[in-house]
Amino acid sequence: MGNGLTCDVVVVGAGMTGAACALYAARAGLDVVVVDRGPVAGGTTGAGEGNLLVSDKEPGPELELALLSGRLWAELGEEFGDAVEYEPKGGVVVAATTDALTSLTGFAVGQRAAGVVTETVDGSQLHELEPHLAPGLAGGVRYPQDAQVMPALAAAHLIRASEARLCTGRTVTGVLRTAEGAVRGVRTDHGDIHAPAVVNAAGTWGGEVAALAGARLPVLPRRGFVLVTEPLPRLIRHKVYAADYVADVASDSAALQTSPVVEGTAAGPVLIGASRERVGFDRSFSLPVVRALALGATQLFPFLERVRALRTYVGFRPYLPDHLPAIGPDPRVPGLFHACGHEGAGIGLATGTGHLIAQALGGKATDLDLTPFRPHRFTGDEVNSA
Repeated sequence: MGNGLTCDVVVVGAGMTGAACALYAARAGLDVVVVDRGPVAGGTTGAGEGNLLVSDKEPGPELELALLSGRLWAELGEEFGDAVEYEPKGGVVVAATTDALTSLTGFAVGQRAAGVVTETVDGSQLHELEPHLAPGLAGGVRYPQDAQVMPALAAAHLIRASEARLCTGRTVTGVLRTAEGAVRGVRTDHGDIHAPAVVNAAGTWGGEVAALAGARLPVLPRRGFVLVTEPLPRLIRHKVYAADYVADVASDSAALQTSPVVEGTAAGPVLIGASRERVGFDRSFSLPVVRALALGATQLFPFLERVRALRTYVGFRPYLPDHLPAIGPDPRVPGLFHACGHEGAGIGLATGTGHLIAQALGGKATDLDLTPFRPHRFTGDEVNSA
Protein backbone atom coordinates (compact mmCIF):
# COMPACT_ATOMS: atom_id res chain seq x y z
CA MET A 1 0.00 0.00 0.00
CA GLY A 2 1.40 3.33 -0.96
CA ASN A 3 2.32 6.10 1.38
CA GLY A 4 -0.71 8.15 0.36
CA LEU A 5 -3.48 5.52 0.28
CA THR A 6 -6.75 7.44 0.45
CA CYS A 7 -10.26 6.32 1.41
CA ASP A 8 -13.40 7.57 3.14
CA VAL A 9 -12.86 5.75 6.43
CA VAL A 10 -10.16 3.69 8.09
CA VAL A 11 -11.37 0.95 10.43
CA VAL A 12 -8.70 0.01 12.98
CA GLY A 13 -9.26 -3.62 13.94
CA ALA A 14 -10.14 -6.68 11.86
CA GLY A 15 -12.13 -8.48 14.54
CA MET A 16 -15.87 -9.01 14.52
CA THR A 17 -16.77 -5.41 15.36
CA GLY A 18 -14.36 -3.97 12.82
CA ALA A 19 -15.70 -6.36 10.20
CA ALA A 20 -19.27 -5.25 10.88
CA CYS A 21 -18.28 -1.58 10.76
CA ALA A 22 -16.58 -2.20 7.41
CA LEU A 23 -19.59 -4.06 6.00
CA TYR A 24 -22.23 -1.52 6.92
CA ALA A 25 -20.05 1.48 6.04
CA ALA A 26 -19.31 -0.03 2.63
CA ARG A 27 -23.00 -0.79 2.07
CA ALA A 28 -23.68 2.86 2.85
CA GLY A 29 -21.46 3.76 -0.10
CA LEU A 30 -18.19 4.54 1.71
CA ASP A 31 -14.73 3.49 0.55
CA VAL A 32 -13.27 1.53 3.48
CA VAL A 33 -9.81 0.35 4.50
CA VAL A 34 -9.45 -2.10 7.39
CA VAL A 35 -6.07 -2.20 9.11
CA ASP A 36 -4.88 -4.60 11.82
CA ARG A 37 -1.48 -5.44 13.24
CA GLY A 38 -2.41 -9.13 13.11
CA PRO A 39 -4.66 -11.32 10.97
CA VAL A 40 -8.43 -11.16 10.68
CA ALA A 41 -9.96 -12.25 14.02
CA GLY A 42 -6.50 -12.51 15.52
CA GLY A 43 -7.43 -10.92 18.87
CA THR A 44 -10.48 -11.25 21.10
CA THR A 45 -12.72 -12.44 18.25
CA GLY A 46 -10.60 -15.51 17.61
CA ALA A 47 -10.90 -16.48 21.28
CA GLY A 48 -14.66 -16.00 21.46
CA GLU A 49 -17.50 -18.52 21.64
CA GLY A 50 -19.65 -16.72 19.08
CA ASN A 51 -22.58 -15.98 21.37
CA LEU A 52 -25.41 -13.76 20.09
CA LEU A 53 -27.33 -13.22 23.32
CA VAL A 54 -30.22 -11.26 24.70
CA SER A 55 -30.70 -13.60 27.67
CA ASP A 56 -27.93 -12.14 29.84
CA LYS A 57 -28.87 -8.46 29.48
CA GLU A 58 -31.13 -6.42 31.72
CA PRO A 59 -33.48 -3.80 30.23
CA GLY A 60 -31.54 -0.77 29.08
CA PRO A 61 -29.32 0.45 26.26
CA GLU A 62 -27.23 -2.72 25.93
CA LEU A 63 -30.35 -4.86 25.57
CA GLU A 64 -31.72 -2.46 22.95
CA LEU A 65 -28.44 -2.83 21.08
CA ALA A 66 -28.62 -6.62 21.42
CA LEU A 67 -32.14 -6.74 20.02
CA LEU A 68 -31.13 -4.57 17.04
CA SER A 69 -28.03 -6.71 16.53
CA GLY A 70 -30.05 -9.91 16.69
CA ARG A 71 -32.31 -8.75 13.89
CA LEU A 72 -29.30 -7.83 11.79
CA TRP A 73 -27.60 -11.15 12.55
CA ALA A 74 -30.74 -12.95 11.38
CA GLU A 75 -30.48 -11.09 8.06
CA LEU A 76 -26.81 -12.01 7.74
CA GLY A 77 -27.69 -15.57 8.69
CA GLU A 78 -29.99 -15.67 5.68
CA GLU A 79 -27.19 -14.24 3.53
CA PHE A 80 -24.25 -16.34 4.76
CA GLY A 81 -25.93 -19.24 6.58
CA ASP A 82 -23.75 -22.30 7.04
CA ALA A 83 -20.66 -20.39 5.88
CA VAL A 84 -20.53 -18.62 9.27
CA GLU A 85 -22.18 -21.47 11.21
CA TYR A 86 -25.12 -19.27 12.16
CA GLU A 87 -27.44 -21.22 14.47
CA PRO A 88 -30.62 -19.64 15.85
CA LYS A 89 -30.80 -22.39 18.45
CA GLY A 90 -31.96 -20.39 21.45
CA GLY A 91 -30.64 -20.35 24.99
CA VAL A 92 -31.72 -21.96 28.24
CA VAL A 93 -30.82 -20.43 31.61
CA VAL A 94 -31.22 -22.90 34.46
CA ALA A 95 -31.76 -22.48 38.19
CA ALA A 96 -30.79 -25.11 40.74
CA THR A 97 -33.13 -23.94 43.52
CA THR A 98 -36.62 -22.51 43.78
CA ASP A 99 -35.22 -19.24 45.13
CA ALA A 100 -32.89 -18.95 42.16
CA LEU A 101 -35.76 -19.74 39.81
CA THR A 102 -37.91 -17.02 41.39
CA SER A 103 -35.10 -14.50 40.86
CA LEU A 104 -34.54 -15.69 37.30
CA THR A 105 -38.21 -15.49 36.31
CA GLY A 106 -38.45 -12.02 37.85
CA PHE A 107 -35.49 -10.94 35.73
CA ALA A 108 -37.23 -12.39 32.66
CA VAL A 109 -40.40 -10.37 33.36
CA GLY A 110 -38.44 -7.14 32.98
CA GLN A 111 -36.77 -8.41 29.82
CA ARG A 112 -40.10 -9.41 28.33
CA ALA A 113 -41.42 -5.88 28.82
CA ALA A 114 -38.38 -4.66 26.85
CA GLY A 115 -39.06 -6.90 23.86
CA VAL A 116 -37.30 -10.17 24.74
CA VAL A 117 -39.15 -13.43 24.10
CA THR A 118 -38.98 -15.62 27.23
CA GLU A 119 -40.51 -18.97 28.15
CA THR A 120 -40.49 -20.12 31.77
CA VAL A 121 -40.02 -23.88 32.14
CA ASP A 122 -40.20 -26.16 35.17
CA GLY A 123 -37.76 -28.95 36.03
CA SER A 124 -39.52 -31.64 33.99
CA GLN A 125 -39.81 -29.37 30.96
CA LEU A 126 -36.10 -28.65 31.15
CA HIS A 127 -35.39 -32.26 30.29
CA GLU A 128 -37.67 -32.06 27.28
CA LEU A 129 -35.47 -29.20 26.03
CA GLU A 130 -32.15 -30.71 27.16
CA PRO A 131 -32.45 -34.45 27.89
CA HIS A 132 -28.89 -34.74 29.22
CA LEU A 133 -29.15 -32.05 31.90
CA ALA A 134 -28.47 -33.08 35.49
CA PRO A 135 -31.56 -34.15 37.45
CA GLY A 136 -33.04 -32.07 40.24
CA LEU A 137 -32.86 -28.61 38.72
CA ALA A 138 -35.75 -26.36 39.76
CA GLY A 139 -36.41 -24.97 36.29
CA GLY A 140 -35.29 -22.23 33.97
CA VAL A 141 -36.10 -19.78 31.23
CA ARG A 142 -35.79 -20.43 27.50
CA TYR A 143 -34.73 -17.56 25.23
CA PRO A 144 -35.58 -18.34 21.57
CA GLN A 145 -33.77 -15.22 20.31
CA ASP A 146 -30.32 -16.40 21.44
CA ALA A 147 -28.11 -17.65 18.61
CA GLN A 148 -24.52 -18.50 17.76
CA VAL A 149 -21.96 -18.03 14.99
CA MET A 150 -18.39 -19.17 14.44
CA PRO A 151 -16.73 -15.79 15.09
CA ALA A 152 -13.55 -16.10 13.04
CA LEU A 153 -15.51 -17.31 10.00
CA ALA A 154 -18.09 -14.57 10.47
CA ALA A 155 -15.48 -11.80 10.68
CA ALA A 156 -13.72 -13.08 7.56
CA HIS A 157 -16.96 -13.33 5.56
CA LEU A 158 -18.16 -9.88 6.58
CA ILE A 159 -14.87 -8.26 5.58
CA ARG A 160 -14.90 -10.14 2.29
CA ALA A 161 -18.50 -9.11 1.62
CA SER A 162 -17.67 -5.48 2.37
CA GLU A 163 -15.02 -5.46 -0.39
CA ALA A 164 -12.98 -3.21 1.88
CA ARG A 165 -9.26 -3.04 1.28
CA LEU A 166 -7.67 -5.14 3.99
CA CYS A 167 -4.24 -4.27 5.43
CA THR A 168 -3.19 -6.95 7.91
CA GLY A 169 0.17 -7.15 9.61
CA ARG A 170 0.29 -3.35 9.82
CA THR A 171 0.49 -1.63 13.17
CA VAL A 172 -1.17 1.74 13.63
CA THR A 173 1.43 3.97 15.25
CA GLY A 174 -0.41 7.28 15.15
CA VAL A 175 -3.58 9.11 14.21
CA LEU A 176 -2.98 11.87 11.69
CA ARG A 177 -4.68 15.18 12.48
CA THR A 178 -4.98 18.58 10.87
CA ALA A 179 -3.74 21.77 12.50
CA GLU A 180 -7.29 22.25 13.80
CA GLY A 181 -7.23 18.79 15.40
CA ALA A 182 -9.51 16.90 13.01
CA VAL A 183 -8.66 13.39 11.88
CA ARG A 184 -6.99 12.99 8.50
CA GLY A 185 -6.01 9.33 8.67
CA VAL A 186 -3.61 6.97 10.44
CA ARG A 187 0.10 6.35 10.40
CA THR A 188 1.22 2.73 10.22
CA ASP A 189 4.56 1.00 10.17
CA HIS A 190 3.94 0.50 6.43
CA GLY A 191 2.99 4.08 5.58
CA ASP A 192 0.14 6.51 6.03
CA ILE A 193 -3.51 5.96 5.15
CA HIS A 194 -5.40 9.19 4.56
CA ALA A 195 -9.08 9.50 5.41
CA PRO A 196 -11.39 12.05 7.05
CA ALA A 197 -12.72 9.42 9.45
CA VAL A 198 -11.15 6.72 11.64
CA VAL A 199 -13.15 4.04 13.45
CA ASN A 200 -11.50 2.65 16.58
CA ALA A 201 -12.61 -1.00 16.57
CA ALA A 202 -9.47 -2.26 18.31
CA GLY A 203 -11.28 -4.18 21.03
CA THR A 204 -9.20 -4.66 24.17
CA TRP A 205 -6.59 -2.34 22.71
CA GLY A 206 -9.14 0.38 21.98
CA GLY A 207 -7.77 2.55 24.77
CA GLU A 208 -4.35 2.55 23.12
CA VAL A 209 -5.78 3.60 19.75
CA ALA A 210 -7.81 6.35 21.42
CA ALA A 211 -4.66 7.61 23.14
CA LEU A 212 -2.89 7.87 19.77
CA ALA A 213 -5.55 10.44 18.86
CA GLY A 214 -5.22 12.25 22.18
CA ALA A 215 -8.47 10.89 23.64
CA ARG A 216 -8.93 8.93 26.86
CA LEU A 217 -10.93 5.70 26.83
CA PRO A 218 -10.40 3.46 29.90
CA VAL A 219 -10.61 0.03 28.24
CA LEU A 220 -9.29 -2.78 30.43
CA PRO A 221 -8.67 -6.46 29.60
CA ARG A 222 -10.80 -9.04 31.40
CA ARG A 223 -9.30 -12.49 30.87
CA GLY A 224 -11.43 -15.53 30.11
CA PHE A 225 -10.74 -19.19 29.33
CA VAL A 226 -12.76 -21.55 27.15
CA LEU A 227 -12.46 -25.33 27.35
CA VAL A 228 -12.99 -27.28 24.10
CA THR A 229 -14.00 -30.95 24.01
CA GLU A 230 -13.55 -33.62 21.39
CA PRO A 231 -16.19 -33.57 18.60
CA LEU A 232 -19.51 -35.09 19.69
CA PRO A 233 -22.94 -35.77 18.25
CA ARG A 234 -25.37 -32.95 18.99
CA LEU A 235 -26.17 -33.81 22.63
CA ILE A 236 -26.62 -30.20 23.78
CA ARG A 237 -29.28 -28.41 21.80
CA HIS A 238 -29.14 -24.86 23.19
CA LYS A 239 -26.69 -22.54 24.81
CA VAL A 240 -27.13 -23.55 28.45
CA TYR A 241 -25.86 -21.64 31.44
CA ALA A 242 -26.48 -21.23 35.14
CA ALA A 243 -28.42 -18.24 36.42
CA ASP A 244 -25.42 -16.82 38.30
CA TYR A 245 -23.68 -16.14 34.97
CA VAL A 246 -25.76 -12.97 34.60
CA ALA A 247 -24.43 -11.64 37.91
CA ASP A 248 -20.85 -12.44 36.86
CA VAL A 249 -21.28 -10.49 33.62
CA ALA A 250 -22.48 -7.42 35.53
CA SER A 251 -19.85 -7.64 38.26
CA ASP A 252 -17.14 -5.00 38.71
CA SER A 253 -14.88 -7.36 40.64
CA ALA A 254 -11.34 -7.92 39.42
CA ALA A 255 -11.24 -11.31 41.15
CA LEU A 256 -11.76 -14.64 39.41
CA GLN A 257 -15.39 -15.57 38.76
CA THR A 258 -16.59 -18.75 37.08
CA SER A 259 -20.09 -19.90 36.20
CA PRO A 260 -20.99 -22.83 33.93
CA VAL A 261 -21.79 -22.00 30.31
CA VAL A 262 -22.07 -24.98 27.95
CA GLU A 263 -22.98 -25.23 24.28
CA GLY A 264 -22.50 -27.48 21.30
CA THR A 265 -21.20 -26.27 17.95
CA ALA A 266 -21.98 -27.08 14.33
CA ALA A 267 -18.52 -28.64 14.02
CA GLY A 268 -19.10 -31.01 16.97
CA PRO A 269 -16.94 -29.86 19.91
CA VAL A 270 -18.63 -28.57 23.05
CA LEU A 271 -17.47 -25.16 24.28
CA ILE A 272 -17.29 -24.70 28.05
CA GLY A 273 -16.98 -21.35 29.85
CA ALA A 274 -17.09 -18.95 31.48
CA SER A 275 -14.38 -17.34 33.56
CA ARG A 276 -13.67 -13.66 34.17
CA GLU A 277 -10.77 -11.96 35.93
CA ARG A 278 -8.75 -8.78 35.58
CA VAL A 279 -5.08 -9.76 35.43
CA GLY A 280 -3.87 -7.42 32.71
CA PHE A 281 -2.69 -9.13 29.54
CA ASP A 282 -1.37 -12.21 31.31
CA ARG A 283 -1.94 -15.15 28.95
CA SER A 284 -0.61 -17.77 31.36
CA PHE A 285 -2.47 -21.05 31.52
CA SER A 286 -4.40 -21.45 34.79
CA LEU A 287 -5.17 -25.03 35.81
CA PRO A 288 -7.46 -23.95 38.70
CA VAL A 289 -9.61 -21.93 36.31
CA VAL A 290 -9.89 -24.76 33.80
CA ARG A 291 -10.73 -27.22 36.57
CA ALA A 292 -13.49 -24.90 37.77
CA LEU A 293 -14.90 -24.71 34.24
CA ALA A 294 -14.86 -28.49 33.90
CA LEU A 295 -16.52 -28.96 37.29
CA GLY A 296 -19.29 -26.50 36.50
CA ALA A 297 -19.95 -28.12 33.12
CA THR A 298 -20.17 -31.64 34.53
CA GLN A 299 -22.56 -30.44 37.22
CA LEU A 300 -24.88 -29.24 34.47
CA PHE A 301 -24.28 -32.15 32.09
CA PRO A 302 -22.93 -35.24 33.91
CA PHE A 303 -22.16 -37.09 30.65
CA LEU A 304 -19.28 -34.65 30.08
CA GLU A 305 -17.32 -36.46 32.80
CA ARG A 306 -16.67 -39.16 30.17
CA VAL A 307 -15.66 -36.71 27.43
CA ARG A 308 -12.10 -35.71 26.61
CA ALA A 309 -11.05 -32.07 26.62
CA LEU A 310 -8.82 -31.37 23.65
CA ARG A 311 -7.63 -27.85 24.35
CA THR A 312 -8.25 -24.55 26.03
CA TYR A 313 -7.88 -21.03 24.74
CA VAL A 314 -7.71 -17.66 26.40
CA GLY A 315 -8.92 -14.23 25.35
CA PHE A 316 -9.26 -10.73 26.74
CA ARG A 317 -12.67 -9.11 26.87
CA PRO A 318 -12.54 -5.32 26.35
CA TYR A 319 -14.05 -4.06 29.59
CA LEU A 320 -15.26 -0.51 30.26
CA PRO A 321 -16.09 0.42 33.87
CA ASP A 322 -19.83 0.92 33.34
CA HIS A 323 -20.21 -2.26 31.23
CA LEU A 324 -21.35 -0.38 28.14
CA PRO A 325 -19.35 -0.11 24.92
CA ALA A 326 -18.15 3.15 23.43
CA ILE A 327 -20.02 3.73 20.16
CA GLY A 328 -20.12 6.82 18.01
CA PRO A 329 -18.26 10.03 17.25
CA ASP A 330 -15.78 11.46 19.73
CA PRO A 331 -16.39 15.21 20.08
CA ARG A 332 -12.87 15.65 21.44
CA VAL A 333 -11.36 14.57 18.11
CA PRO A 334 -13.48 15.43 15.05
CA GLY A 335 -13.51 12.48 12.66
CA LEU A 336 -12.72 9.86 15.31
CA PHE A 337 -15.39 7.25 15.94
CA HIS A 338 -15.30 4.49 18.56
CA ALA A 339 -16.70 0.98 18.34
CA CYS A 340 -15.11 -0.92 21.21
CA GLY A 341 -15.48 -1.91 24.87
CA HIS A 342 -18.18 -4.56 24.39
CA GLU A 343 -16.61 -6.87 26.99
CA GLY A 344 -17.80 -10.46 26.38
CA ALA A 345 -20.71 -9.44 24.14
CA GLY A 346 -18.79 -8.10 21.17
CA ILE A 347 -19.68 -10.85 18.71
CA GLY A 348 -23.38 -10.47 19.39
CA LEU A 349 -23.36 -6.66 19.48
CA ALA A 350 -21.10 -6.19 16.46
CA THR A 351 -23.80 -5.94 13.82
CA GLY A 352 -25.81 -3.29 15.64
CA THR A 353 -22.62 -1.41 16.40
CA GLY A 354 -21.50 -1.48 12.78
CA HIS A 355 -24.93 -0.37 11.59
CA LEU A 356 -25.00 2.57 14.01
CA ILE A 357 -21.43 3.59 13.14
CA ALA A 358 -22.31 3.60 9.44
CA GLN A 359 -25.29 5.84 10.13
CA ALA A 360 -23.14 8.19 12.21
CA LEU A 361 -20.42 8.28 9.54
CA GLY A 362 -23.04 9.34 7.02
CA GLY A 363 -24.37 12.07 9.30
CA LYS A 364 -27.73 10.33 9.60
CA ALA A 365 -29.97 9.94 12.62
CA THR A 366 -29.11 6.67 14.32
CA ASP A 367 -31.67 3.95 15.02
CA LEU A 368 -30.69 3.98 18.70
CA ASP A 369 -29.79 6.92 20.92
CA LEU A 370 -25.99 6.89 21.22
CA THR A 371 -25.94 9.01 24.39
CA PRO A 372 -25.44 6.06 26.78
CA PHE A 373 -22.51 4.88 24.63
CA ARG A 374 -20.81 8.28 24.21
CA PRO A 375 -17.01 7.83 24.30
CA HIS A 376 -16.34 10.93 26.40
CA ARG A 377 -18.59 9.91 29.33
CA PHE A 378 -15.74 8.92 31.64
CA THR A 379 -14.43 11.41 34.20
CA GLY A 380 -11.03 9.93 34.99
CA ASP A 381 -11.37 7.96 38.22
CA GLU A 382 -13.44 4.96 37.00
CA VAL A 383 -10.58 2.47 36.86
CA ASN A 384 -9.67 3.00 40.50
CA SER A 385 -13.30 2.73 41.64
CA ALA A 386 -14.26 -0.24 39.46
